[in-house]
Amino acid sequence: MNQKNHTPIVIIGAGLGGLTLARVLHVHGIKSTVYEAEISSGARKQGGMLDIHEYNGQLALKEAGLFDKFLEIINEGAQASRILDKNGNILLDEPDDGTGARPEVLRGDLRQILLDSLPNEVVQWGHKVQSVSSLGDGRHEVVFTNGSTITTDLLVGADGAWSKVRPLLSEEKPKYVGTMFIETFLFESDIRHKASAEAVGDGAMYALAPGKGIVAHREPNGTLHTYVQLNKEKDWFDTIDFSNSKKALAHIAKEFEGWSEELTALITEGDTDPVLRPIHTLPIEHKWERVPGVTLLGDAAHLMPPSGEGANLAMLDGAELGKAIIANPSNIEEALITFEKQMFSRSAAEAIDSEEILDLCLGESSPQSLVNFFNGVNLAV
Repeated sequence: MNQKNHTPIVIIGAGLGGLTLARVLHVHGIKSTVYEAEISSGARKQGGMLDIHEYNGQLALKEAGLFDKFLEIINEGAQASRILDKNGNILLDEPDDGTGARPEVLRGDLRQILLDSLPNEVVQWGHKVQSVSSLGDGRHEVVFTNGSTITTDLLVGADGAWSKVRPLLSEEKPKYVGTMFIETFLFESDIRHKASAEAVGDGAMYALAPGKGIVAHREPNGTLHTYVQLNKEKDWFDTIDFSNSKKALAHIAKEFEGWSEELTALITEGDTDPVLRPIHTLPIEHKWERVPGVTLLGDAAHLMPPSGEGANLAMLDGAELGKAIIANPSNIEEALITFEKQMFSRSAAEAIDSEEILDLCLGESSPQSLVNFFNGVNLAV
């Protein structure tokens, strides 16, 4: 074996889960290397607001020794939530209660505090996986499209929905659930889009009807980050020419004919090219037989509809895997058995909840079903 290209612990993917794992290991003096396909931390926008929960994401940040840094990036007041009907009438309005149970932060800011907490050499940018293969005895080889090759004793797939590591463990592939999110942004909304800004309020806004919805989050500097939600087959979107953003958004907006103008403006007045986000899932109880030297975390392991838990689960997975390795460094297989058993149980329960939440938002009883949910448990999705 070429020791120069051998790394004992390899993490594929510099998302929140992979970076949390690397950070927890680093705190305890255990070296790992994260390989990321993107060429730099600023190669693309890292998504919108995330609510980080007391019972998973915040626990992971405490384990990583980054909770105080996390408190510094919270968007104050953004825990607020409101539900509207298609006419813009407010059905439920919950202000930020100030408890910090699920504070909102920008995904990019959260990722950055994780990156800043690691030595520069830990994350290797510009390493897109071409192939992975088993070498036997729990070792694996990873070949990258840039021509480099590494071997490892522990390969962790933290590489998202379309994981290149997953096939080593499972034949399952993500399946489209029949729901598409269309992502748009309105900038300087308090000046340029006042009616829409007032409709959204201080935090998250859900304007819903059966099979469709307009969901928006207020981000810093008056940015409104919108996800238009439609229950449509993929081929419906294939008929739309997305090379012309204004026409494409106007076409999407036709599905919301009769809705209030301040809501449809979140679609038609978008300041960026729309981005399609087809919603895919893995089976609710996705699991695999133990394969020596490899495991998965986050969306690579348990992809589910958006419910406010995805980032939280990925970070908790990273922290829990790190803790398992730290507790049993001389027997990684036992550590992986412990980690996977807990993860399978945790993720299956959350996957059931995420499907229920998608139905609450877009099912036949929407939006009242979501209002009832909020009122029943006093917790935002």
